[in-house]
Amino acid sequence: MKNVLIIDGHQPYPFAPGRLNQTLAETAATMLTDAGKSVRLTQVNAGYDVEAEVDHHVWADTVIMQFPINWMGAPWSFKKYMDEVYTAGMDGRLCQGDGRSAEAPTRNYGMGGTLGGTRYLLSVTLNAPRQAFDDPAEPFFAGGSVDDLLRPQHLNMAFFGAQPLPSFAAYDVMKNPQIEQDLQRFRAHIRRHLLGDDNTRVAA
Repeated sequence: MKNVLIIDGHQPYPFAPGRLNQTLAETAATMLTDAGKSVRLTQVNAGYDVEAEVDHHVWADTVIMQFPINWMGAPWSFKKYMDEVYTAGMDGRLCQGDGRSAEAPTRNYGMGGTLGGTRYLLSVTLNAPRQAFDDPAEPFFAGGSVDDLLRPQHLNMAFFGAQPLPSFAAYDVMKNPQIEQDLQRFRAHIRRHLLGDDNTRVAA
């Protein structure tokens, strides 16, 4: 890993200005820069150039997407970023169409990605508590995991051929925040999964 693109996809709201997502994105940038990696950080809410963002994805061998879960998905401004940037990248830079051919129009949908050497990490903040996931007795997610909730994001990156790293989640950040513990877990997650520190143990 040499080149890392970090995307801070927070959308500020009066009840959630985005300090935690910004802190997590900046923490990753500092850690990776200090480790000798080249880092580019995009703050979606501050504006962006579509062509430059496509180029950032091509340049990067690792992409970190940092965002809050808003209504069970990415914030609207981050979705707009993906709509614009990823559509522009369908010219061959991020994918060659949708992977199908005229000879086999029903096969290999989603297999046209050109970022086969790229890894990505999803890092999210949630109002939901940790206990809401992975438990069939909890009725809302019905045993589903955070990665089940993040499936659209995973499929977006799979469409480009990128490979997932283990996701990170900070839970219950509105009603029962544990910010220092979350930052400690996040630093450990970065050390273990991006910097190869096998001695790090990441708590659930």
